[in-house]
Amino acid sequence: MVTRIATATGMAAVTAIALAAVAGCSSSSSSSSSAPSSAAASASTSTSASSGSNPLSGGGASGSVVVGSANFPESELLAEVYAIALQDKGVKATTKLNIGDREVYYPQVVKGAITIFPEYNGALLSGEVDPTSTAKTTAAVDAALTAKLPASLEILNPAPAQDSDALTVTAATAAKYHLKSIADLKPYASTWVLGAPSEFTTRPDGIAGLKANYGLTFKSFDPLDESGPLTLAALSDGKVQVADVFTTTPQIITDHLVSLSDPKANFAAQNVIPLVYKADSSATITSTLNTVSAALTTSALLQMDNAVITDKQDYSTVATAFLKTIGIS
Repeated sequence: MVTRIATATGMAAVTAIALAAVAGCSSSSSSSSSAPSSAAASASTSTSASSGSNPLSGGGASGSVVVGSANFPESELLAEVYAIALQDKGVKATTKLNIGDREVYYPQVVKGAITIFPEYNGALLSGEVDPTSTAKTTAAVDAALTAKLPASLEILNPAPAQDSDALTVTAATAAKYHLKSIADLKPYASTWVLGAPSEFTTRPDGIAGLKANYGLTFKSFDPLDESGPLTLAALSDGKVQVADVFTTTPQIITDHLVSLSDPKANFAAQNVIPLVYKADSSATITSTLNTVSAALTTSALLQMDNAVITDKQDYSTVATAFLKTIGIS
């Protein structure tokens, strides 16, 4: 999962190198640096910390909704997608971007200062709602959230898009060894080096989980950063043959990498999901956001992340282009 919000789960997402590109649920996600102020400036209806105002001050007028984002590019992008889609359906939606970590924004959603927030189901569950949960699949995670969320909140339908941990190889390695799934690594793991954050040695979904779920024992383990420049360089240079890389890291495109599927759910689901303050929701909001979620795949989110982070395209332009492909905006 992307380095984005203070949580204890695997996420969702954007990597350290990705954040460097604009400023430049993982189980050990940490607080990310602030997203670029250009993202907020690009939205005609947005108010963000970069404007010098408090992104949590005030709220929308009666009948309006406020879409918030955390302080990393992917979250800002998703907030733009939600807001523009709602505006197209006649909803008075404004954005408050770059708010900060979950410990800052979550209480604001609970009390209705923020109406809608793009979340990641696994990170939300284990990072805030129920840190003791062992739910892994999308259905199990969503069921646990529904059971434990505060009465003021609800989740809508999850998107297929996930910003999650994934064992990742180069495209050349995937082609040479016919790798599509983590299970396909079993004949080769004993001679290959795995690269991941140091906590992979103690995380239940790290080295222990890979052995328990897939029977994998790697030749050695190289402790690196969290889906950041050290990890990406080690993988591309052949220092490691397999690495933990978040599934919406733009370098998957630019460095020609392949995320391996996880059929045994070693890593918890990290589906993008709208978190909504129920009292200010409506049938139009629900149907619109569910339509967006149904069309939002990991591949589509990765392409949009690459556009705003690597190519430095305008956030609202990228969001609008995606929505047009699904008949909105």
